[in-house]
Amino acid sequence: MERVVITGMGLITPLGNDVESFWSRLIRGESGISLIDTFDTSRHKTKIAGIVRNFDPEAHFERKDVRRMDRFCQFAVAASEQAINDSGLVLERIDRERMGVYVGSGIGGIQTLLEQKDILSKRGPGRVSPTLVPMMISNMAAALISIKFGALGPTLSPVTACSIGNTAIGEAMRVIRSGIADVIIAGGTEAAITEISLASFGNATALSTRNEEPFQASRPFDAGRDGFVMAEGAGVLVLESLSHALRRNANIYAEVIGYGSSSDAYHMVATHPEGAGAYQAMKMALNEANLHPEQVDVISAHATSTDIGDKSETAAIKKLFGEHAYRIPVTANKSMTGHMLGAAGGVEAIALVKSLQEGIIPPTINLKDPDPDCDLDYVPNAARRAEATIGLSNSFGFGGHNAVIALKAFMG
Repeated sequence: MERVVITGMGLITPLGNDVESFWSRLIRGESGISLIDTFDTSRHKTKIAGIVRNFDPEAHFERKDVRRMDRFCQFAVAASEQAINDSGLVLERIDRERMGVYVGSGIGGIQTLLEQKDILSKRGPGRVSPTLVPMMISNMAAALISIKFGALGPTLSPVTACSIGNTAIGEAMRVIRSGIADVIIAGGTEAAITEISLASFGNATALSTRNEEPFQASRPFDAGRDGFVMAEGAGVLVLESLSHALRRNANIYAEVIGYGSSSDAYHMVATHPEGAGAYQAMKMALNEANLHPEQVDVISAHATSTDIGDKSETAAIKKLFGEHAYRIPVTANKSMTGHMLGAAGGVEAIALVKSLQEGIIPPTINLKDPDPDCDLDYVPNAARRAEATIGLSNSFGFGGHNAVIALKAFMG
């Protein structure tokens, strides 16, 4: 069975549009949350989000192509381009029938849909764009990546809500392990900060309304948390079989050693209050990696800053790890990035890789008054130096979808 390694990384986020700028801000504990200035929020209860700044699509694509790509696709292809360049892959020298793409989006091209609906209402059906459907459907990110890089192998667009990134990485790992592919571009993307999304999440009382303090709005595990903060971006990794990576003398960042997926089988949007599905997915990831709980050095939590979500994840960690749970640093990237929905897993996997490489665990910022039910070591407010070899990254989504990956520092 093939071992699977990470050889390239790329991302677009509210903290920066390349890995190094993102990482430097993350470990400094900076927030990417700001007031929304892309549309009028005067009628909305929530007026803040994690918006990608300084992203110029025309720096990546021809102008005519920009007009045919929703923002979520632009992010995905740009992040994939970074990851491919970072990997050092020379595409002309690899078998592209054994190169695939596993990149998904939870919501897809919602901005395009809204724009074309407005055109339909104001100007009639004859003016609706014929490219609406291909711009809107969520598999188009994977399709455009495949087209750009000539990836002819297994291609999939998983839709597991906010666990998409980990689902993509885990399922891609299994395809490579089985010998079906040598290389898979894997991750997630999202660009859903629109009026209708903000209104829906807001009416569900899921969003923070701490509008006067955007930087302090996302506060996982804090007693004063009042909901998550929507964000956008993309996180994409290049996965390879170890044998393929070694043949071309690739720079290897880390190894993907385990994956677990489960369903809460509980509710359309609410997390299981005892974290049953989260526990099961973490347990499966450890089992596939042949790990004992005591071997885990760090956990990248899903931790969206919702009341029941943070409590249930904490409960699941304590159930699985027992007393060791209190010795594991648990970090919450969303305290700084906000919740990038389908992009979160890919971005957080990259952050975990950097932690394993550099021995620095990013902080959970805004943790000033810990919730008594959330009593683990969440690396509060300042990054920490710590040697870490093995880490888990948790991602959970609406519908009860759970996906957990286990990563290991590459030892040769």
